[in-house]
Amino acid sequence: MNAVSEQIGQEQRRLVAINQWFLLYDDVKQRCDCPSTHHEELLRQADEMDRLGLVDWREWRDLRRLADRGFLKAIAGCDY
Repeated sequence: MNAVSEQIGQEQRRLVAINQWFLLYDDVKQRCDCPSTHHEELLRQADEMDRLGLVDWREWRDLRRLADRGFLKAIAGCDY
């Protein structure tokens, strides 16, 4: 039973981390106020999820690509 509860705990941490990442990603005000800081924090969180084994390399890559797209969108003024 311990292995099962560990898997559930790991999956819960994964879902919480991904949810927090997307909450930050969707924060248009913060992205508009300081696009570079917003972008750096998204990259930092994606790297941390990878380091902790919460995402695989494809998910990590996709999160980083989304962060890059959001940054480019913000500096182009699309969020205003």
